Amino acid sequence: MRAKTIPHAEYEILMYIMQQIDISPIMREMGHDKHSIKRVESAADGVAELIGNMMDRRRHKLPETHVDYKVK
Repeated sequence: MRAKTIPHAEYEILMYIMQQIDISPIMREMGHDKHSIKRVESAADGVAELIGNMMDRRRHKLPETHVDYKVK
């Protein structure tokens, strides 16, 4: 796939981060009791939401042939 625009490349990088990066080592290292596990899970949800928002702001800039393209 060829990067057609900078937002297109950014979108694909963000998608890769969401799909490929395994955060379970952080979960094991930082989650030692029920309270710290809840904090780490909440933090992971927050980061996933931030990345999702970043992806949403780029969808309308994707090539029209991209499977995730969305008209603004």
